[in-house]
Amino acid sequence: MQVVVALESRLARTPDGHVWALGWLDYSFWRRYLDVFSQVRVVARLRQVAQAPPGARRVDGPQVSFARVPSYVGPWQFARRYFTLRRTIGGALSPTDAAILRVPGTIALLLEQPLRAAGRPYGVEVVSDPYDVFAPGAVRSILRPFLRWWIPRRLRHQCVHACAGAYVTAGTLQRRYPTATEAYATSFSSINLHDEAFVSESRSVRPTSQRFNVLLIGSLEQLFKGPDVLIKAVAISVRSGLDIHLTIVGDGKHRRELEELVRACGLAGRVRFTGQLPGGDPVRAELDRADLFVIPSRHEGLPRALIEALARGLPCLGSNVGGIPELLSPEELVPRGDAEALAATMQELRKDPHRLARLSARNLNKAREFRAETLQARRRAFYEFVRDATLKWQHGERGKVDEV
Repeated sequence: MQVVVALESRLARTPDGHVWALGWLDYSFWRRYLDVFSQVRVVARLRQVAQAPPGARRVDGPQVSFARVPSYVGPWQFARRYFTLRRTIGGALSPTDAAILRVPGTIALLLEQPLRAAGRPYGVEVVSDPYDVFAPGAVRSILRPFLRWWIPRRLRHQCVHACAGAYVTAGTLQRRYPTATEAYATSFSSINLHDEAFVSESRSVRPTSQRFNVLLIGSLEQLFKGPDVLIKAVAISVRSGLDIHLTIVGDGKHRRELEELVRACGLAGRVRFTGQLPGGDPVRAELDRADLFVIPSRHEGLPRALIEALARGLPCLGSNVGGIPELLSPEELVPRGDAEALAATMQELRKDPHRLARLSARNLNKAREFRAETLQARRRAFYEFVRDATLKWQHGERGKVDEV
């Protein structure tokens, strides 16, 4: 059986037919679906490019095909192309396909419509919280208040009508976007940590005399990860006498604005922008050079970069949003958007090398919960449930499937 997956990522196809993505996504992601399904058909925005973007990774490969959705950016372009998008996305689904919606996302919204109209079962993989995505300061749009009301409402509807739901958090997203009582529900992260992702031992106590290297990894296309908050916190710490340096891995439309903020804060020479880096060794090298990983997000599901940092035994700080509190202890959490509180906590950590060493050991142990072999068993059970529900529907045994 083929599974159709609604994906919100923006992909690029080169003249040789290969398909590319920036960030964490690559072909290995589809292998988890191919454990249960014979084919994967990806429904995503796909644009033709002359060459692969710098740092992009291939997402195409055997048994994986792509239904090209015309590229669009933002709610206005989506509204203008709505009927074209609806026809294109609906046409990607055949009567014999299973369907999994990675939500929230506009692609999933449009794919849900023909599924619900036909009474077909579908699974949802809930990867983030749109209520936090559209929180004040996270997105600059006149439509932000409306979208913050409407998209969470639609996501609750999608989840309660799904035959199965998988969440990246252990409980945070489930409380706001529950499935129906009779639906199958589970949790697993999108990340796969293999042996090479882990350091062999946690960090030892380090002297406080050396400079303090802080790291943030995340897209700069939006300010979801709070890079502006971290830059301001670094400036406060420098004024307090801390020898601190910041590296930001990632790229996007807000990079120039953030570089201006660095200059305005008097941090020239203390903040380094690497741009987009390919996953694997280049990212792990940055993690190993850092003394502290900070993710002051305005919203989150369960951040992959934070889990990767835990696996390197890196002490971490984060905001108290989304699934971050499921990964870090309360002492390593700060209020969202509070640069003063973040600066104070960074300074406390810098003065306590024994606490940093304890956090290193604790984080490395926490990361072992995300080993690939541990998570794949849960994924497989979820995919099998969606497959079996689809087969029952195809054979007319709709019963509970139609009632969900």
